[in-house]
Amino acid sequence: MEAKLKYTIGLIDKKIAKDLIIKNHYSHKWTSCRYAIGLFDPEQPCDDLFNRGKLIGVAVYGFPVGRQTVKSITPNLQNSDVLELTRLWLVDEAPKNSESFFLGKTFKWLRENTDIKVLISYSDPMEDHLGIIYQATNWWYQGNNTMLIKAYLHWVDGEWRHPRSVVAKYGTIKTKELEKILPDYKRKELKKKHRYLYVLHKKDRKKIKSELKHQLVDYPKDNSNCAWERKK
Repeated sequence: MEAKLKYTIGLIDKKIAKDLIIKNHYSHKWTSCRYAIGLFDPEQPCDDLFNRGKLIGVAVYGFPVGRQTVKSITPNLQNSDVLELTRLWLVDEAPKNSESFFLGKTFKWLRENTDIKVLISYSDPMEDHLGIIYQATNWWYQGNNTMLIKAYLHWVDGEWRHPRSVVAKYGTIKTKELEKILPDYKRKELKKKHRYLYVLHKKDRKKIKSELKHQLVDYPKDNSNCAWERKK
């Protein structure tokens, strides 16, 4: 615990962050990035690239990918007001509560260095994730009903692909059309993600809370209600 309190943070090159995320994050995929913030342990030998200690974690914040995401929070927010926590990774041997410590430090950095008002992030039940780290750091929870359109993952080129990547490559996600193109095509239900919000400045919280398009609900305890249709 004492060693954890000595950790520091700082911006890192996006290419370095990308390499670490692709190698170590469970998704093994890069994503939108506006700020890549590193977590450093000054008590461990540093790489040649750094003079503050060993890089042991990365938090990636990017502008939300969906066009309507910002307005789905509140119509009074602008795109420049919101960032999405798109990736978070720490070394496995980091002490307990290191993620909470790290996120808290990134919140402070964003307050001091940007005009961002709201952070948004999602927890993926397809990976059996609940968003425990968001609960531990007091994010608001909006449930998993903020997506109103039923969606599917698509089996393409030997792996499950998100609808966005399938449209980008084939121009459609219609089953009949993809079956003509791909002989081994199949699809499966895309479970609805848990959505969390964090308002960076206390002075904004009351106003933003009163304007939310989706109500706040209690934190989830499991992923039993993440399917589009409950199984009977």
